[in-house]
Amino acid sequence: MVISTIKAVFENDIKDVWNVVTSLKGYEWRSDIDKIEIISDTQFIEHSKDGFATNFTITATEPYSRWEFDMENANIKGSWSGAFSEKDGRTEIEFTEKVIAKKFLLKPFVKAYLKKQQELYISDLKKALK
Repeated sequence: MVISTIKAVFENDIKDVWNVVTSLKGYEWRSDIDKIEIISDTQFIEHSKDGFATNFTITATEPYSRWEFDMENANIKGSWSGAFSEKDGRTEIEFTEKVIAKKFLLKPFVKAYLKKQQELYISDLKKALK
């Protein structure tokens, strides 16, 4: 299993950060996502710009504190957890992904792929919150 964590601080109210991150309808700020299909209150499918689908099942929601889900596609299976906290009027986030590569040949590349995806997500999030 590969574990990758990213932390960031935003000069925004925690409610604003939470609302952007957890909105399944307002995803246009994500440069890597073509669309999100909402299946139910706890399930959704993200479609990347290159047509790759990832299934998500929300496993925990604590408003303005924690959001977690399981995820799976043809290449990986794992979980994601997001911790949100407020300090001195700023919002701190810590996002952790735990992933298992389903294909042996992908195993050496998973860590670098996760880091790249996390950095892109934070970059997109910063732009969305300006």
